[in-house]
Amino acid sequence: MQSKSRQKIQACGILSYGTLNLKISTKCTIVMPYKESALLLVIACPFRLTLKSEYTSLSMEEILLLVSTYYDILLASILVISITLYLSKVSRRAKDAKSCIPGSLGIPFVGETFALLSATNSVKGCYDFVRLRREWYGKWFKTRIFGKIHVFVPSVEGAKTIFTNDFALFNKGYVKSMADAVGKKSLLCVPQESHKRIRRLLSDPFSMNSLSKFVQRYDNMLCERLKKVQKERKSFTVLDFNMKIIFDAMCDMLMSIKDASLLEQIEGDCTAVSDAMLSFPVMIPGSRYYKGIKARRRLMETFKAIIKNRRNGKEYHEDFLQSMLEKDSSPANQKLDDEEIMDNLLTLIIAGQTTTAAAMMWSVKFLDEHREAQQSLREEQLSILRSKPNGALLTMDDLNSMSYATKVVKETLRMSNVLLWFPRVALNDCTIEGFEIKKGWHANIDATCIHYDPTLYKDPMQFNPSRFDEMQKPYSYIPFGSGPRTCLGINMAKVTMLVFLHRLTSGYRWTVDDQDLSLERKAHIPRLRSGCPITLTALQVE
Repeated sequence: MQSKSRQKIQACGILSYGTLNLKISTKCTIVMPYKESALLLVIACPFRLTLKSEYTSLSMEEILLLVSTYYDILLASILVISITLYLSKVSRRAKDAKSCIPGSLGIPFVGETFALLSATNSVKGCYDFVRLRREWYGKWFKTRIFGKIHVFVPSVEGAKTIFTNDFALFNKGYVKSMADAVGKKSLLCVPQESHKRIRRLLSDPFSMNSLSKFVQRYDNMLCERLKKVQKERKSFTVLDFNMKIIFDAMCDMLMSIKDASLLEQIEGDCTAVSDAMLSFPVMIPGSRYYKGIKARRRLMETFKAIIKNRRNGKEYHEDFLQSMLEKDSSPANQKLDDEEIMDNLLTLIIAGQTTTAAAMMWSVKFLDEHREAQQSLREEQLSILRSKPNGALLTMDDLNSMSYATKVVKETLRMSNVLLWFPRVALNDCTIEGFEIKKGWHANIDATCIHYDPTLYKDPMQFNPSRFDEMQKPYSYIPFGSGPRTCLGINMAKVTMLVFLHRLTSGYRWTVDDQDLSLERKAHIPRLRSGCPITLTALQVE
């Protein structure tokens, strides 16, 4: 009888005789005498086990006898295993639910790229893509754009974690079209080992000495152009006006370019490059990306010719470019090579022009809608104007005394969010506020979400410069980023806006000729489609 009932059973790849080591999928193991292994053929169904038995000659009476003999043990074993399986599954689900970031990755590589491009091409702007997904998934969400997984980080705590760990845990990360547009040696794209050197060498145009000179040049240029448009008594768009004047001022400061035809050529190419920064990165003739890359190549040739003339002694100007070329004989860590110079000339022009001009446009729009703030600003600026000799240009001391204007600038930057989010790439697996971010994922610090957070700003959609009478919570106000990658042009943007607001409010009143709030299509920063057209009326200053 025993020889007939002797079992040779394979369970989960384990062979044994005499005793059976039964390994189930939950990594639990039951050990019992060999005869009882036959019994498992009867009770294994709830566990979905697969047992291969070559000899199954036990009679039904013997099986029933085994069941009655070991009933209590078997029942207890089944109960313990069931509870263990259930608790393990619940625990795993709870852990996964907490650490898993909600969202949709779509199909490989493409993901939700076309949804982002569709939003960019709409009058709601590219941030509508983010806004919709936040409604669907909550504040934290992930998506796939241009083949990369992006996580949108919506909190002060998340911003602090990323900004304070720049270079250590995170690196700058842009979508391919942006990186291709500005160049691989742009300050925006270079790795850590190059970033510190390039940033240090680029800092001279933004020193207090250089800014003092820039303020006077820009103020003089602004006064002349405002008088001109006011005398014409015609409507003009604030965006286009400031795009042009800031572009001219930047080219003058960086390369001393004043020739109108050359400025027009460079500006047209810079506009094409800027338009390509958020586009599908494929060279299809006629596409924005194609036009932008072609324009970039023309710009590089233009810059090469300018540099060649400087080195040959055909031209000499005391400007940023000259200061870079005079370091040709310096050690490698004390100079920029030609590719670094050209990529960063392009970066400084585009970054300085597009974002600052957009912010100035929004300041005019916000002040028009909030007349009390406009009047408070005008009173401060008239007081400064009356304290100076007639026709005198502004100085850095004047700008430093503009306390209310400074708050207007801050509130404009908070509400306009010309830099919607700050992209970073995780260098290793990490966890932020319990959410797991994998190595290689893009972690985007969502400045717009933080600036509109009602727990940080009371009535966040209300334009209220006086909210900056109080100190803000660290990392709750980040229009220029933070940490070692803080925007290099932070002070230039501020002084440019202050000079513009001074001349506008102390010399003129204005009416906005188009109240449409639709945004410009295909722009990577939020700008009114109308450009905010206004008509000026000169003030009679006593």
